[in-house]
Amino acid sequence: MMKQFMLGMGLAALVATPVVFAAEDVVTAVEGTVKKVDAAGKTVVVATADGTEHAIHFVKKTSVHGWEATEAGAKDGMHGVKEGSRVVVHYTEQAGVKTGRELDKIGEGGLKVMQGMASTVDRGARTIAVKTADGTVTAYKATDRAVVDAGKFTGKEAEKAGKVTLYYTEEAGKKVVHFFKRDDDKKGSGN
Repeated sequence: MMKQFMLGMGLAALVATPVVFAAEDVVTAVEGTVKKVDAAGKTVVVATADGTEHAIHFVKKTSVHGWEATEAGAKDGMHGVKEGSRVVVHYTEQAGVKTGRELDKIGEGGLKVMQGMASTVDRGARTIAVKTADGTVTAYKATDRAVVDAGKFTGKEAEKAGKVTLYYTEEAGKKVVHFFKRDDDKKGSGN
């Protein structure tokens, strides 16, 4: 009887396990200004243009780009993030706690900004093409995260998206988009 019970429990655990692993964290992106840095609590408060504040918790795996990491910043886990900086932050949320996946500085030493009209998004090739005011169409490589952000705009749908803002870096002579935002979407297309 005990053997059957143990076998039944083992099968139940085996059946339940894929459900746990199948659920992926949904990554949300938000653009704003760092309002507060709490090194002791390992959190950053980011205020968006509409005044909404997001408290983002830092963990060891949180990637931070655009700041010179000071020795103190590296030790406290905040990587030199400063109040007043414009940022794009990608995070997941569970039980009301927002955990940072990636935080990128916008501006000097960080992401560059470009605006234009969406032209095409090619998820397979990981490219986003944008038409500027002078009619020039420029194709940008895109990170996996940016492709997900822009993913709902493919082919002709991209043209309907209208005006967009790209946040990019230049790597090995190529422009690489890290974040993609429709201008009618204050938080970003990843939301």
